[in-house]
Amino acid sequence: MTDSYAEATEYLFTCHPMFQRVGAGAYKPGLETALTLSEAFGSPHKGLRCIHVAGTNGKGSTAHSIAAVLQKAGYKTGLYTSPHLVDFRERIRVDGRMIPKKYVVDFTARYRDMVLQCQPSFFELTTIMAFEYFRHEQVDVAVVETGLGGRLDTTNIITPDLCVITNISLDHTALLGDTPEAIAREKAGIIKPEIPVVVGEASGAVREVFSSKAAEVGAPIVFASDDRSIDICRDADGKWHFRNTPWGDVAYGLEGECQKHNGLTVLTALAVMTAMGYRIASRDVVSGLAQVCDTTGLAGRWMSLGDNPKVVCDTGHNSGGWQYLVEQIAALPGMHHMVIGFVNDKDVSDILCRIAAVDRCKVYFTRASVDRALPAEELAEIAARYGISGEVCADVPEAYEKALAESGKGDSIFVGGSTFVVADLLAYLR
Repeated sequence: MTDSYAEATEYLFTCHPMFQRVGAGAYKPGLETALTLSEAFGSPHKGLRCIHVAGTNGKGSTAHSIAAVLQKAGYKTGLYTSPHLVDFRERIRVDGRMIPKKYVVDFTARYRDMVLQCQPSFFELTTIMAFEYFRHEQVDVAVVETGLGGRLDTTNIITPDLCVITNISLDHTALLGDTPEAIAREKAGIIKPEIPVVVGEASGAVREVFSSKAAEVGAPIVFASDDRSIDICRDADGKWHFRNTPWGDVAYGLEGECQKHNGLTVLTALAVMTAMGYRIASRDVVSGLAQVCDTTGLAGRWMSLGDNPKVVCDTGHNSGGWQYLVEQIAALPGMHHMVIGFVNDKDVSDILCRIAAVDRCKVYFTRASVDRALPAEELAEIAARYGISGEVCADVPEAYEKALAESGKGDSIFVGGSTFVVADLLAYLR
């Protein structure tokens, strides 16, 4: 089975355009192929009860958090997210358990036996695999994260119970638009007639985009940031605590500056779901949000990997994410050893400006093991324009080991810049 699974995933990775590996060349806007492929498998997206989650940053944390609470509430819960870090099966889970290797093998074989008048991308094929598996498992509800954008994203063939949009910042501008308003219009494409929508962070013109779209289709809309009744504070343990919620005091198991916004978005979504008839008790919210990672398998979000030196990794990969990350890195103890790498189709100028402001910092430039990765030498050249110097390393394991060797007691190591850098680190440590 191991060999068969390896062959199946290699087929998925190499025979179908995969954004994770090749970038924009794998992006296929539009829903026609997804609908054709779904129909070939008996339209598993129809009749699937879903929560649909979009946004520039935080959608993965938000999706996992909602799924964790639903699991605690006794719902058999599907969860579809992307990308994966180490194992392809991380993308598709039921009650926190990854899709079995045999199912991946069998689904891929079924697809290869079909004669279709379309050539799906990796993400299109994987999405239909998820929906088919959720139908096979007879899940009560599935939490579905968009891949890229919203309006033309493959996942947008579903008709969900609730839409959640976390926030908007500039990312994938070549595909989604080069202004926050343009990107917001793409994300707002998941808003559907009369289906409630929760928006996490939005102001000014971006907020108006969402309000206008919701009004146009008659969708009730709630902005989580409008809620002033919940008191949010951070305790010495580094975790966010939400007080005066409808479920009492809630401690969030995810650390990081951005999680106070994600947590509020999740709590707002849960309140709307409760009003819709979902049976969610206080104990479900309290335990679900305290144990997100253990319950769902979430990894790579301000993830602690060691204490002396303090080692942390994070999948934040755009300017919106780094506005929080630099504050967290600066607050780490001792000398800050930063292992960073990026993809070659991302404007990293703003991120490098932020990194340059971090005191007591030593940088290790690296390259992740994907085709899209920016060579470490090029990254070092770009970083020099911002006054950042450091060591150039061939790959993530080498960079991490150098950082580890040069760190003293009381120092800290941060690994990130790209999801794929974190993926390489976790694979190496395993």
